[in-house]
Amino acid sequence: MARGKTQMRRIENSTSRQVTFSKRRNGLVKKAFELSVLCDADVALIIFSTRGKLYEFSSTSMKETIELYRRHKKEIQAKNPPVEQNMQHLKLEKASLMEKIERLESAKRKFLGESMISCTTEEILQLQQQLERSISSIRTRKIQVFRQQIEQLKEKGTALAAENSMLLDKLSPQEERGSNGERVIEPSADISEVLDVETELFIGPPETRHKRALQKP
Repeated sequence: MARGKTQMRRIENSTSRQVTFSKRRNGLVKKAFELSVLCDADVALIIFSTRGKLYEFSSTSMKETIELYRRHKKEIQAKNPPVEQNMQHLKLEKASLMEKIERLESAKRKFLGESMISCTTEEILQLQQQLERSISSIRTRKIQVFRQQIEQLKEKGTALAAENSMLLDKLSPQEERGSNGERVIEPSADISEVLDVETELFIGPPETRHKRALQKP
């Protein structure tokens, strides 16, 4: 007959529970002994019954095995802090950051002129000094920015003047500078011929106008 599967739950009957405890305890001690002999391992087994009675097994020395366990546990905790310690550290850090944020928000409201009723005379004087220092720093920075802009405009003006001079040098060779340094454009031959046109008004037939042109010196 096949052995039935034992359900993993507390045995309600106290007599059956005590019998099962004795059998399983002896089997566990036997397995611990076999493990220590077959594998040359340090094995320590501690069992407390429901009545608080102690049952133990150790392949070497229980005290030395427990001390070895404690040292190993400390090394592991030093390398990998427990999750609970990490969570506690994060909670403390979060509380510290929240407190810092609250202080900054309070200082910001005071700088904006809000929540001033609860301020003492000393706090108001400190705010005044901080504002005066801030204004002085802002003015210094403002002057520095203006100076930088003026220098940039001067450099830009110098560059434009040089470019203008270069463009003037590339103009037609017929141009000459006047006495005041300005360029004067002399008319070319074609322009002189055009300007030499008779502008006098004459009324009459074309033949008469032609004769008059021949008679004119």
